[in-house]
Amino acid sequence: MGTDSPSEGKIPFNVPGAGKPCHTWYKIVGDLKANHSKTPLITLHGGPSACHEMLAPLADLHERFDIPVIFYDQIGNGKSTHLREKAGDYELDNLIDYLGLRAGFDLYGQSWGGMLAARYAASQPRGLRKLVIANAPASVELVVKGIDMLIRDLPEEVREAIERCEREGTTESEEYKKAMQVFNKRHVCRLDPVPEELKMAFRHIEDDMTVVNTIGRTDSGRRWGGDTIKPTGNLKDWTVIADIPKIQVQTFVFLGRYDQVQDVAVIPFFELLPKVKWVTLENSSHVGFFEERKRYVELLGGFLAGFSCQI
Repeated sequence: MGTDSPSEGKIPFNVPGAGKPCHTWYKIVGDLKANHSKTPLITLHGGPSACHEMLAPLADLHERFDIPVIFYDQIGNGKSTHLREKAGDYELDNLIDYLGLRAGFDLYGQSWGGMLAARYAASQPRGLRKLVIANAPASVELVVKGIDMLIRDLPEEVREAIERCEREGTTESEEYKKAMQVFNKRHVCRLDPVPEELKMAFRHIEDDMTVVNTIGRTDSGRRWGGDTIKPTGNLKDWTVIADIPKIQVQTFVFLGRYDQVQDVAVIPFFELLPKVKWVTLENSSHVGFFEERKRYVELLGGFLAGFSCQI
């Protein structure tokens, strides 16, 4: 299985007011031919702005289950058109139609990408077969509640540094970044060393802060992505809770035991989705596809392929 060479391309994407031609970059691992028996999986990366590299382990699904996997960089990020002069627009429909996937596709969203995936699935798009929400909250209010609990459990000097810098608006300081490294090693990625693909994802965020600053920047200087953790600002009131019951497809919810997205932020999915399965990976934080790669791929592939898998 899984011997196809990855194919890459660029999809024209009309961004009103951009003043220039725009495109979405994508990569396909596998075969999208009409006679292929496996439903393709579209992946939505987190960040915002972390780009497709952070989801690299999901390519294992093709090797193990012969599932075609589609990666793409959301507009404003990575190899897609950057829009430093304005916020990016949403382009998932454009990609689905361009690749001719309305006959059937599965959707995977991780972290920020999971928020996008949940919102998109609630619109009941034609062709959506199964949904995976990984390390993503049902609302920003709930994810912040969970993060506050995690901060209270940090060593006292680390907790005090985070709280003081946020209170004083000095979140760009070395003191804050050093304290955040402690948080990240516990709740974002517990591997040492950090995988190169994940380092690349963080570099993407720092390379172009347009999307992060537009979506996650706060009055105090916090942002969601990079070295900071609490999304408010434009995302302060974001929630999909009222629309969760509109998601009618089978849904798999992934979480890590040490995840920065805590149970409290995910419970609404479990309570309100009509067809849901929830798995918490006991040795993972926010990137279980790296931290427990083999088990992660087996669980995810089993769900997508439609046969029972060991929990």
